Amino acid sequence: MKKPASLARIKIFADGASLPALLELAQSPDIAGFTTNPTLMRKAGVADYRAFAREALAHIRDRPISFEVFADDLAEMGRQAREIATWGDNVYVKIPITNTRREPSTGLVRELAASGVKVNVTAICTLAQVKETAQALRGGAPSVVSVFAGRIADTGCDPVPLMRSALAACVDADPRIELLWASPRELFNLVQAAEIGCHIITVTHDLLKKLDVVGKDLGEMSLDTVKMFHRDAADAGYRL
Repeated sequence: MKKPASLARIKIFADGASLPALLELAQSPDIAGFTTNPTLMRKAGVADYRAFAREALAHIRDRPISFEVFADDLAEMGRQAREIATWGDNVYVKIPITNTRREPSTGLVRELAASGVKVNVTAICTLAQVKETAQALRGGAPSVVSVFAGRIADTGCDPVPLMRSALAACVDADPRIELLWASPRELFNLVQAAEIGCHIITVTHDLLKKLDVVGKDLGEMSLDTVKMFHRDAADAGYRL
């Protein structure tokens, strides 16, 4: 995998929880970091959270990797966060912006960041949430604000204006806060994120496999499509 020159300004984080895939991607210098979450872990069949994390960290020491708390009680979130933070210097702890009862986690985020825990605040979908989070992280440890631009787009809203404003809010609060474009739906989202100056974008393994298509000549893309249709029709043995 080779990151196109047009995307040189943005860091690509691999998003997933398949250990073999993570370790394979760790061999690529174009992957700047890694993110996981409990949903991805469950889909990948991870049964032991600590064991998975330890195995991943045994091989990934030189780039950030995020592991998420899974409690719904804010106090228990804090306990889990502090344990996760001890797993490695390159570990970021993912804290959801609220719990399931809509109780904001910004107080906990402020406390953790001020105590030196590297936090990745996740599941953010509104500019108000970004601003509150950025202020909570101000002056604390290096941190990440993950805005789910793909899910925003799923609602029919253009996420780009919100992401521009989110970037400004993060930079104004503290230059060590990085904005992450989460849940991209297509490769064009990488171009959009890079153009506005977003610091990081998470990319699934399926999208990473298509990264070399970025910047491809459209005439060649057309010809490749025609060849695909012809090949598949021939392989199917269609006759009229």
